[in-house]
Amino acid sequence: MTIHKTPPSETRILFVCMGNICRSPSAEAVLRELARREFPQLRLAIDSAGTHGYHIGEPPDPRSIEAGRARGYDLAPLRARQVAREDFTRFDWLLAMDEANLSRLHHLAPRESVNRARLFLEFAGESVRADVPDPYDGGPEDFELVLDLLESASRRLLLRLAASTKSDDDIRLRFSN
Repeated sequence: MTIHKTPPSETRILFVCMGNICRSPSAEAVLRELARREFPQLRLAIDSAGTHGYHIGEPPDPRSIEAGRARGYDLAPLRARQVAREDFTRFDWLLAMDEANLSRLHHLAPRESVNRARLFLEFAGESVRADVPDPYDGGPEDFELVLDLLESASRRLLLRLAASTKSDDDIRLRFSN
């Protein structure tokens, strides 16, 4: 008897905020780095985008870059882009930072893909709050709060994905003679 194991599939996640310069690129960098450090077995494709095109091609807000750098996250190479209709087929999950952006995603989504758009904190199992607050008009403490929320939610999401991958691996085992 031989055990064949099919390779695990890649999970594709798009983080979404309004302008793609504060929250969603921070979420992208946090999830990517935590996955690399703590869950290297997971196969993830991670990106971010904004529901509005205010900052297309621009780097993240310098305050996001600095707050991220202080915790070991590299946001500097990221560039803002706007959500495209094709994202609903390219990504398994489009995770919005707040209700307003989730509503915009639902408006943009093809009917068959609307359920791919979710609130990030809720999707990751956060029970206290639903939204990641926009730090744009705030001070350094607001950017720190965003990172606190993103780190906590990202770890919960990674644990969920790791558990899902483990059970998927069990299902993928095939026996042949």
